[in-house]
Amino acid sequence: MNATTHHRICPLCEACCGLEVKTESGKVVSIRGHEADVLSRGYICPKGVALKDLHEDPDRLRTPLIKRNGVHVEASWEEAFAEIERRLPPLLATHGRDSVAITVGNPSAHKIGLLTYFGKLARALGTKNVFSASTLDQMPKQLASGLMFGHWLSVALPDIERTDLLVVLGANPVVSNGSMWTVPDFRGKAKALRARGGELIVIDPRRTETAALADSHHFIRPNADVFLLAAMVQTLFAENLVKLGSVANWVDGVDAVRAAVQPFTPEVCAPRCGIGADTIRTLARKLANTERAALYARIGTCTQEYGTLASWLVDVVNTLTGHMDQVGGMLFAKSAAFASNTQGKDGVGKGVSTGRHHARVSGAPEVYGELPIACLAEEIETPGAGQVRALITVASNPVLSSPDGPRLSKAMASLDFMLSLDIYLNETTRHADVILPGLSPLEDFHYDVAFPQLSWRNHARASQAIFDKPADQPYEWQTILKIAAIVQGKGAQADPDLLDDEAFEQDAQRLAGPMAPAVLAALKGLRGPQRALDAALRMGPYGDQFGRKPEGLNLQKVLAASSQGGIDLGALQPRIPEMLRTPSGKIELAAPALLQDLQRAAQDLRGLQPNLVLIGRRDVRTNNSWMHNLPTLAKGPYRCTLLVHPVDAQRYGASNGASVTLRNGPRSVQAQVQVSDEMMPGVVSLPHGWGHDAPGTRLSVAAERPGSNINALLDPALRDPLSGNSVLGGVAVTMELCP
Repeated sequence: MNATTHHRICPLCEACCGLEVKTESGKVVSIRGHEADVLSRGYICPKGVALKDLHEDPDRLRTPLIKRNGVHVEASWEEAFAEIERRLPPLLATHGRDSVAITVGNPSAHKIGLLTYFGKLARALGTKNVFSASTLDQMPKQLASGLMFGHWLSVALPDIERTDLLVVLGANPVVSNGSMWTVPDFRGKAKALRARGGELIVIDPRRTETAALADSHHFIRPNADVFLLAAMVQTLFAENLVKLGSVANWVDGVDAVRAAVQPFTPEVCAPRCGIGADTIRTLARKLANTERAALYARIGTCTQEYGTLASWLVDVVNTLTGHMDQVGGMLFAKSAAFASNTQGKDGVGKGVSTGRHHARVSGAPEVYGELPIACLAEEIETPGAGQVRALITVASNPVLSSPDGPRLSKAMASLDFMLSLDIYLNETTRHADVILPGLSPLEDFHYDVAFPQLSWRNHARASQAIFDKPADQPYEWQTILKIAAIVQGKGAQADPDLLDDEAFEQDAQRLAGPMAPAVLAALKGLRGPQRALDAALRMGPYGDQFGRKPEGLNLQKVLAASSQGGIDLGALQPRIPEMLRTPSGKIELAAPALLQDLQRAAQDLRGLQPNLVLIGRRDVRTNNSWMHNLPTLAKGPYRCTLLVHPVDAQRYGASNGASVTLRNGPRSVQAQVQVSDEMMPGVVSLPHGWGHDAPGTRLSVAAERPGSNINALLDPALRDPLSGNSVLGGVAVTMELCP
């Protein structure tokens, strides 16, 4: 029998690579990169190949589970929904809406059904206790971008194929292929940059895979990015290097920034950064004097005490050096669908706000509709009105991914009810009373909602399912609508298709007004995410406007182009002022909250620094903890090692393979040492997402090499005060040899 070729978008990381999947007799026989894909151009990493393992994984849940007498047993979908109806609504009726919390993990960003319907469940619950992985990763970047440009996903992106200088701070895009920047095959693009005479500079506490490609690498002390960046900004002003370029008429706050950075001279900041004052000045001058240049920073600058400040100052540097909204500098993607900065009136909007409500126990402010996930345990533990008594987790594993997982695990065990939507029985879902599995990615329609707003090139791509889903299993969007109906009192027998029809008709009336009947007629026959996507594509910046622009996009055209690699919508282009959504219609360079928090950093400039600090790291084979259960990704050398510089290894008497105990106050973990001169002295590194030794889980491959959970060391109370993001790096630790 001949193999059938399918074209898919990989859903396993932000790179969103195009795949060519061959199947035969209902089985995957090969996965390779799709050479014609307009975004990834044939690139693929091991995660894409591992889609076969995920689809076939015997540990992946395929039927609902209900906990009976402390043991998870298989159940029908009808039994599972009935159990939810029996237990969840009475809790809401007795204790109120805030007695239920809901969490969502980053796999939802790769599944259109989860991403576009999760909000419907959160609104149906009516709870303030909404949490996501964003406050473990990216919220500082989103907040800084929102305050400056007016929307949470208006993120400035390096124009990598046309720049002559790229400075990378606290990021490792060779491994991630971009983070908050979808750029598959960064390695190839970085090599092309250098081949055309450009320069790549990396600043990081570790000599990463990206640094190994660079023209130069500078070690920096963790948690010091804000001081480096502020000193660079101070240098730009002191040496009259500021030039706003084409955005000069669209920037507010330059003088306020000038005044705010005066204390941060390179001489004062150099000891804190571990980078010489002359080097700081040279970096600022290079960026100012190179015609086409960009400064990119990511997770290392976000997961620290000054995450929002560092994220903001990156874009301040890019703006003051004339590289914002410039070809070869920093540009903004123009997504085909769902992007708020392509909708409504050009150049002006409501901007973003925070603090519309606060966490009950800590008082942490809401940001982007959610609270810091590090606050979840205390919200469960602390008695009183509004105490969390029930939890819904959606594709999230906070026991491994958030600070002090052991405490959170203990808190989960005390809940009155827990429901999980997940494909694995893992360290978090083992506490659930009901688990509802999702589909294999190869059984589901795919379109990236968020990542085209962060992509290095504008495009439109979608993927149909390769395999039929099990007949009795709902799509995830249908599952979410069923749960929403239950909490709204409509019962477990509610028809999700009918609910979806009713909701979409209301949306069409609100958005299209008198055109609503024509919109509904044009989308007849579609449901769920595909209907919403077709509407968004048609009304988007490249859309057919429901027939008014026949040459424009719609879902049918995008799907038809999938086998040819999708639709290339061109290189990023300058978009200011039309993409701005700030109330002033300008780039807000000096938001009051940022200037105020900068004073906190100024007071900390000469603070004492610990002898040893811990940072995380990422491996190309790992994006989420469950990837440790896929044989293709789990094979090879043991990766959950503690990287230790030779000087530190000698200081602590540790050698390769030695077991050490890391301590942070009352918290401790054991780890295996790997001596490596790629680390900055005084800094050790342990990867995230490990610790697969909890009882009651079904992750058989991962359990063979469980690894050490870095997050078990971290204090949930330590957060960036503006964004609520947890501090995951630059944490002071002690280290001692295990007996």
